[in-house]
Amino acid sequence: MNKSDKNVKINFIYSTIYQMLAIITPLITSPYVSRVLGSEGVGAYSYTYSIASIFALFGMLGVNNYGNRTIASCCDDKEERSGIFWNIWFVQLVMTLITVIIYLIYLTCVCEKRFYVVSYIEMLVVISSMLDINWYFFGMEEFKITVTRNIIIKILSVILIITCVKQRADVWLYTLIVVGCAFVSNLVLWPFLKKEVVFCRPDLNEAKKHIKPMLVLFIPVVAISIYRKMDKMMLGSMSTMVQSGYYENVEKIINIPSGVITALGTVMLPRMSYLFAKGESKQSQRYIRLSMEFVCFLSFAMAFGIAGIAQEFAPFFFGDEFQDVGILIIAISPTIVFSAWANVIRTQYLIPNHEDKSYVISVCIGAAVNFVTNYLLISLLGAMGAVIGTVLAELSVMIYQTYVVRKELEISLYLKNGIFYLLAGIVMFITIRLSVKIFTIQSNLILILFEICLGGMCYLLSCMIYNVCRHPKKVKQLLKEVINRI
Repeated sequence: MNKSDKNVKINFIYSTIYQMLAIITPLITSPYVSRVLGSEGVGAYSYTYSIASIFALFGMLGVNNYGNRTIASCCDDKEERSGIFWNIWFVQLVMTLITVIIYLIYLTCVCEKRFYVVSYIEMLVVISSMLDINWYFFGMEEFKITVTRNIIIKILSVILIITCVKQRADVWLYTLIVVGCAFVSNLVLWPFLKKEVVFCRPDLNEAKKHIKPMLVLFIPVVAISIYRKMDKMMLGSMSTMVQSGYYENVEKIINIPSGVITALGTVMLPRMSYLFAKGESKQSQRYIRLSMEFVCFLSFAMAFGIAGIAQEFAPFFFGDEFQDVGILIIAISPTIVFSAWANVIRTQYLIPNHEDKSYVISVCIGAAVNFVTNYLLISLLGAMGAVIGTVLAELSVMIYQTYVVRKELEISLYLKNGIFYLLAGIVMFITIRLSVKIFTIQSNLILILFEICLGGMCYLLSCMIYNVCRHPKKVKQLLKEVINRI
């Protein structure tokens, strides 16, 4: 293993921990919060947070992907990256201040009175976006710093939620804890910046040069928010807070496997940006091929695994009030595969290779599909309408991005491997569902653990058989080495 591969693996572990903490923390608190606040309370938080998050996106102006890529391309030159950092952050600062003013206008003129208190607290989400410099450390591939900080802040938030949130009227307190910890999380990164960059007064002319490419990458950010955040906003306005609460918990579950895939993309984007900048196309193709193999193996396992246990898991985890969440999780599970496939293409080819136009078009198509589907189905089907919209949106993004890169990447090879993992996932799902009917287990916890173990063994066994048939010579060589050592 060369040093580059080792660094990628280490950073992937750190990035996975980072993403998992962001996802698992609310998941740990969800059973408690769902029971204390109820579906309406969870729905109210989800609705107001979605609106505040969209405002925060405008404050960031696409800086996450752009800043990450730009810093990665000049990571070897401290003076150059210092100037680039301060100019990019200056744009981020100005945009955030403008966004805060617009959010205050929204609170004064548009916001419903029943959401006043919670919405004012959510303003911290908008304000904290000016302090968000995760993109710099990701671009430098310094994942250890962000992970360590995140662990401490997330543990603190869990403790505060469990000890302070006690009744349904505590929606405002729950919101304050969540967004307050996010604010502190961004703030504590700044002291680490002293060793990374030297202060440079932002140059207005240089800062302006960053605006156009940032805007290009901002378009897909807005489009993605339409089919990620807009779902809950449309549910809140077109359906009920109960349906919004259902969807909030569905999203928490489905974000767990998605977080692992996101972790891979977060690590590989700066690495691939560096390789493309140096013209190392052979190495970049190798990374993409390995990444596709990995995400196919992982995403199909997680998609069919989560779908297999969903009906037993949802009421056990969230409470009987969320019984209907199980079927929603099953319906949305294909998005794990769609988003994983598209994530590799996006973070390891399109963005590092400056194919921003194709990326923008793909997510705009997804946003349009999602919005139209939501508009047609949410009033009829509630949360299920939003789920269908999300599935169709992720599918359309995947199809378009695949079509765009069909001549540059080994798509036929990726599909060939993917078909097997699809079949292995189907076998796992059927095995799990049959086991529920065959075995009578009274304890829901034991039943769920049994389903997970059985499904996991079934999937891994299928993969082992496939790889033995796929690489017989390598298997024989491995067996010889084992026998010789014995």
